[in-house]
Amino acid sequence: MAEAQEKDNTWVYVGVAIASIILLVVLLKKDETKHLSSGAVAASNAEVDAKLSAKKAGTSNKAE
Repeated sequence: MAEAQEKDNTWVYVGVAIASIILLVVLLKKDETKHLSSGAVAASNAEVDAKLSAKKAGTSNKAE
């Protein structure tokens, strides 16, 4: 009689591990970019652009 073969669950464990890692990376990246939606970055960029354009125009606030 042939003996019953044991089911190998190695690929199931590997698949679950890969899916867990991908999920973790997506969740951490979402949390990392949360500050971008607050508008603080846009305000900071606008301030830097204004200072750069003022410097190019020669109307810098520096006392010379």
